[in-house]
Amino acid sequence: MKVSILMGSDSDFPIVEKCINILKEFGVEVEARVLSAHRTPHLAIEYAIGAEARGVEVIIGAAGKAAHLPGVIAGVTVLPVIGLPIMSSTLDGLDSLLSIVQMPSGIPVATVAINGAENAALLAVQMLSIKYPELRKKMHDYKKSMSDQVVEKDRSIQSKY
Repeated sequence: MKVSILMGSDSDFPIVEKCINILKEFGVEVEARVLSAHRTPHLAIEYAIGAEARGVEVIIGAAGKAAHLPGVIAGVTVLPVIGLPIMSSTLDGLDSLLSIVQMPSGIPVATVAINGAENAALLAVQMLSIKYPELRKKMHDYKKSMSDQVVEKDRSIQSKY
């Protein structure tokens, strides 16, 4: 099981790294690349076209500002693409979000929140868990752990009042 993470700029890496860390926690192999839809469009397209043959099963495209990378990738592959809008200084990431989410009919890109790297990774894991039962088990455990943490915090608050 392999997820490819493409980012339009290396300045996106501090956000993308959160995504990589979660995927690795789940035991998912990760390919991470810097490929721009605008500065290296031929390389980005070539990479996306060859992804399936390299064993990639889900692609996460992280991009800011015009944020065309996830859509360009989705236009040339049948693999699921998750768009990760990166906050830019221009419009606080709203430009990125709208660029990614407003895809034309026939070219879907699942989209998470601005800087929502953790959710991009978890969505990729959920997609892969359809095929890999061990990931489904790990996802159940992950959600149980989150629930347990909230219950413990609730107990802690209740005990103070």
